[in-house]
Amino acid sequence: QQIIIPARCIVLLPDNVRAADACLVEPLAVAAHGLRMLDLKPSSRVAIVGAGAVGLAAAAILTPHVGTVHIAARHPAQQEAAQRIGADLDPSGEYDFVVECAGNSAALQQAARLCKPGATILLLATYWDGVTLPAFEVSMKALRIQASFMYDRQGLVRDVDIAAQLLAQRPELPGLLITHRLPLDAAADAFAIAANRQAGAIKVVLEP
Repeated sequence: QQIIIPARCIVLLPDNVRAADACLVEPLAVAAHGLRMLDLKPSSRVAIVGAGAVGLAAAAILTPHVGTVHIAARHPAQQEAAQRIGADLDPSGEYDFVVECAGNSAALQQAARLCKPGATILLLATYWDGVTLPAFEVSMKALRIQASFMYDRQGLVRDVDIAAQLLAQRPELPGLLITHRLPLDAAADAFAIAANRQAGAIKVVLEP
């Protein structure tokens, strides 16, 4: 019921961020950590494959600063959220950067197809079962693959603090990404809902 943690692990929330929405700091930090590894410019063309919480978080970070952000979203709830965040759907053509957030071989193959020669694929997903690398396309296009995992700090600035500020700057995000809120005693139902993306789940939150 209680836990003691070091003060250095605390994330201070801006005044306009509710504690009930602070769970979004985590996926935003994952996306921010990976994206800061890239040499992005306002003129960059970026595609995102996968529109779960991390993919949509990446879109939320990118859309105010990058002119072209397209996202491959499979389900209607994801598509609606992506468009309201400011991204366009159905990537086509060639991109400077492709952010892979789905975590499977088919998504990685799609990412490679969307890359222009010399482009970079950013791996933001978790690859529990491994993937098959589309090695021929990666080699023929001389693609770069940048892997990223979770978050850390750059100098004195932590990714989680950047994420908290991003959440303050885009106060509409909780209403777009958090689709379900359930009490702790409904944990089994929450996991079942989260597994059914076709039914509209994006971020499912358990609340004490």
